[in-house]
Amino acid sequence: MLEYNFMRYALIAGIFIALICAFMGVFVVARQTSFFTHTLSEIGFSGASFGVFAGISPLLGMLIFTCTSGLLIGLSGEKVGRREASISVFSGLFLGLGILFLSLSHKQSNYATSILFGSIVGIDRTNLWTLVMLSILLLVVVALLFRPLAYNSFDAQGAEYNQRFNQTISIIFLILLALTISITAQIVGSLLIFVLLTIPAQAAKYFVHSLNKMIGLTFVFVLLGVWLGLYLSFVTDWPVSFFITVIEACLYGLALFKQGLAAAHK
Repeated sequence: MLEYNFMRYALIAGIFIALICAFMGVFVVARQTSFFTHTLSEIGFSGASFGVFAGISPLLGMLIFTCTSGLLIGLSGEKVGRREASISVFSGLFLGLGILFLSLSHKQSNYATSILFGSIVGIDRTNLWTLVMLSILLLVVVALLFRPLAYNSFDAQGAEYNQRFNQTISIIFLILLALTISITAQIVGSLLIFVLLTIPAQAAKYFVHSLNKMIGLTFVFVLLGVWLGLYLSFVTDWPVSFFITVIEACLYGLALFKQGLAAAHK
């Protein structure tokens, strides 16, 4: 399968997607923002649809919609975990807007499928370079803010006591999360990126107990899902998204089984 350019591009893209999801996924799990991550992925769909309708790049539309939403949520000053009802309404509204924009732009339904589920085997050199450059930019920002992000995410009591920069860190995190979804959603789809940002990190926390190890294992889990999913898709001609979700679900099931065995031996 390495004889095909698109497969080589997809394998390289998988490395950068795994890096982004590893660093951001552990913070998504620690901050308990999985539901909001799902909402942002649907907002990304709406933004991409708006880009098509307005005649601009779908990526630019996603960046506008997701970053604006992340900023507004961050400025609200409320914990995302306490806003489930509002986020549900927000999610449904933007999903409806996405369908409206696609309808007004007269795009076929298969275009909506490509936005929602992506096409990692359909990327070209330009898509790959865009992914690589934006990924490097995102990783640099995360590296510069790693310690305050880790403190704010994993030491809830300490962060609550020292509230000086809490809202600023929360806003930065939500914007970084919006960037993550916008960068990767065009490759793996706005729905699949939710899977890669939550399930691997959730599974990793049952195997390791330090932040660095959790990031490393999450990277392995995401990369395994993407690369093995690509191979199985090539062999069977089934959708790669199906295999990635099944692999990540199996890894999470294995993590729960391991946790159950550990609890039984206590």
